[in-house]
Amino acid sequence: MIKYLLALLLLVLLALGLWLHRGADRPVDNTPVTGLPWQIDRLPDGATRVFGIVPGRTTLDEATQRLGLDREIALIAAPDEAGTLEAYYSHYSAGPITGILILVLDVPDQDLVAWRARAYHETGTRRYRLDPDDLARAGQAPIRVITFAPSISLDEAVVRSRFGTPQAVVETGMQERHLLFPEQGLDAVLNSSGKDLLQYLSPRAFAAWREHLYRSAARQTP
Repeated sequence: MIKYLLALLLLVLLALGLWLHRGADRPVDNTPVTGLPWQIDRLPDGATRVFGIVPGRTTLDEATQRLGLDREIALIAAPDEAGTLEAYYSHYSAGPITGILILVLDVPDQDLVAWRARAYHETGTRRYRLDPDDLARAGQAPIRVITFAPSISLDEAVVRSRFGTPQAVVETGMQERHLLFPEQGLDAVLNSSGKDLLQYLSPRAFAAWREHLYRSAARQTP
């Protein structure tokens, strides 16, 4: 009986040694994780790049080559407005962090109005599907704003740990706070009743963005 147990123990030790040896032979993957929401590259000319996109410069076609074709493009508008043209990725992975990615295109209002007149309107919604010719022209439009809605909730401590100290904090409603990082072109939106957002735009466009937020905040003041 003792000999049997010793033999069994020897077999176990041999199997364990073989497993450890094979594990040691496997190469260690030291490749750094890229494409994370807080990895904002600041370029020499003052522009920024995130998710491989330079807001204000990268076109929709260029972004599509990088991000893939698994997106929807629609003009979003109420009856009395020109609206915005958006590319919508419903399942986007920023490294290990998943969420929704929306690319807002920089298209003049007069083009949006003309494209909307030729678009297919989804009944009961604010969504318009562009005519194929207009869709081809939209591919040349630069991306004005990148909006990433992570599947995880954010809080101010997390935002500060990843991006630093915001230059300003603007409250545009009882449940919505904007943490502003102009040099990074980032507006981190914390919403206690809805989705938290990370909105990226060109630092050159940030002053106008900030003024818009201040006006929105002023309208909320009783």
